[in-house]
Amino acid sequence: MKVSPRPAAPLPIDRADPGLPDGFAREALSLAMRSLDLAERLQQPNSMSLALAQVARSLKALGAFGPAETYLGQALRWAGLLPGSDARVDLICELAEVCCAAAEAEQATHEDDRHAGRAERERARDHAFEAAGLAGQTADAHWEVKVLLRVSDVLDRCGDHEDAASMQNRAISLMGLCPDGDALPPQEAAATPEPGWLLAPGSTLLM
Repeated sequence: MKVSPRPAAPLPIDRADPGLPDGFAREALSLAMRSLDLAERLQQPNSMSLALAQVARSLKALGAFGPAETYLGQALRWAGLLPGSDARVDLICELAEVCCAAAEAEQATHEDDRHAGRAERERARDHAFEAAGLAGQTADAHWEVKVLLRVSDVLDRCGDHEDAASMQNRAISLMGLCPDGDALPPQEAAATPEPGWLLAPGSTLLM
């Protein structure tokens, strides 16, 4: 694989996201960049994808959404060389979340501009629907539910409430529940994994 040049070094960031100590976020970024340096020596898809994604997460924590999106894009290209689709789907979800956070930050900065963050929201929606389309190719229903709930959250934050609800209903059906909360008929429920272990820790349904 022809190695893409590393994105330009991000500009210094003055603040971390609310609730995240600035010093901790900067240290996390420093460690992530060191891991990336090591991964670049090996040029292995899994190591490169993981290292680039970790740099992106650290940049996101510092509010550097543009550079975070760039690093995630490179991580996604490396993940495309891996077997299966789980890593790719996870990174697409992260791209959707980063774009959504960027849109919210842009809107907060330009409150009087109703178009603020529109491009970022469109990218977030595109990534969210791409992840939803690939969700069925993931390893198991457990992972598919997590993907659908992440997609639902992004769409809800972007104002696409109907699509968000539709994704939730897909997730609920995988958990053996009907949209109204009733259990599926016994013959259908028997073939459906128990719902108790399907939700990621801290996940909630946005009903």
